[in-house]
Amino acid sequence: MSNTSLKSKPTASPELNRSGSTSAMAIIGALFFIFGFVTWLNSLLIPYLEIACQLTKFQSFFVTFAFYIAYLVMAPLSTRTLKKFGFKNGMSVALILMAAGALLFIPAAMTRIYGLFLLGLFIMGSGLAILQTASNPYITIVGPAESAAKRISIMGICNKIAGALAPIILGLFLHLDNADNLRSDLAGMTEVDRVAALNEMALRVIPPYIGIIAVLLILAFWVYKSSLPEIDTDEEDEAVASSNVGKNSVFDFPHVLLGVFTLFLYVGVEVIAGDSIISYGVSQGIPLTTAKFFTSATMVSMVIGYVIGIVTIPKYIKQENALKLCAIVGVLFSLGAIFTSGYVSVSFIALLGFANSLMWPAIWPLALAGVGRFTKAASSLLVMGIAGGAVVPLIYGALADVWNSQQAYWIMVPCYLFIWFYSTAGHKVGRKV
Repeated sequence: MSNTSLKSKPTASPELNRSGSTSAMAIIGALFFIFGFVTWLNSLLIPYLEIACQLTKFQSFFVTFAFYIAYLVMAPLSTRTLKKFGFKNGMSVALILMAAGALLFIPAAMTRIYGLFLLGLFIMGSGLAILQTASNPYITIVGPAESAAKRISIMGICNKIAGALAPIILGLFLHLDNADNLRSDLAGMTEVDRVAALNEMALRVIPPYIGIIAVLLILAFWVYKSSLPEIDTDEEDEAVASSNVGKNSVFDFPHVLLGVFTLFLYVGVEVIAGDSIISYGVSQGIPLTTAKFFTSATMVSMVIGYVIGIVTIPKYIKQENALKLCAIVGVLFSLGAIFTSGYVSVSFIALLGFANSLMWPAIWPLALAGVGRFTKAASSLLVMGIAGGAVVPLIYGALADVWNSQQAYWIMVPCYLFIWFYSTAGHKVGRKV
């Protein structure tokens, strides 16, 4: 990793001077923006498809399951894709795959078949798995290891600004005032009128997803034609190589495996905070036309956290200490959401964006520290951990049906406690620090 693992590899990335690094960050920033936009559309798709496809709360959270389980399924193939095509071309392949997934939304909307929506989401998630496997270690490697969290924070701002815009822009196409009225009117409709109304509602997702397809294909071409430098992560300098004597696979690094589970839990709670808040606001009696802005509030909270990270890491606070602080704040805000109600409770869920903000930037460099030539394999495992966004929110959805949407937030407390453990001791297990 840059000052350590790249120090004695002059052939690894000869083009990565100051201007090359800036250009690389600009391109990766654009990638973080687009997959942030695509990812956080799910927050509005959950309550929207719940109405359009007549789903239970548990069924509606298969939106996140289909999207994030792709990371678990595709991560091993992601490594092979990057080894075959390299980082840059692998990113283009990923963007084209995402466009193919978005294309499925057209027949899904025309037939109102929930399974087709889920298949489209799975394919989009598969493309993102490749994109994440390439882009996260890339942005970690292009500069000093001790400031990796700062660079990832900058990428996170791109991601979360897109996340803040996504539900608002999608909401303009979905006519949510009609959705609110339709929810209450369905019971009094005849079967023919009910089917016609739901079909018309489902068709509204087609225009925005056509736009998404176009943007993804344009971005794929831009990345393919760009001068983005290739980085060789299969070599390591003498210091890392000597410490990795006897290491035969990534599974010989306990701190990586614990990092994968930590990332699994973190992505789970982040997705709950971002994707459940609109539905939760509705359950608290808030109209969908107002609730559509709640995910944006969560994203803004995350952006504030990222900005603080950029200013303070590593000058004033170490990456692991930032992770420790965020985990504690996560527990406190979760309890605040559980023991209050209405807009106050929703505000605590939105503030979880702040608690979650520095977790991703801190977990990646901590988990990748000292792995040298196993970086791609470790990154692949970490990307598999993103499947927490499939499993943990689904558990939340099941608990919401059994208890209620508010009490289901108890699932987040043990998740944040384990993240705190990783920040204090877990990232040191099996490492010479």
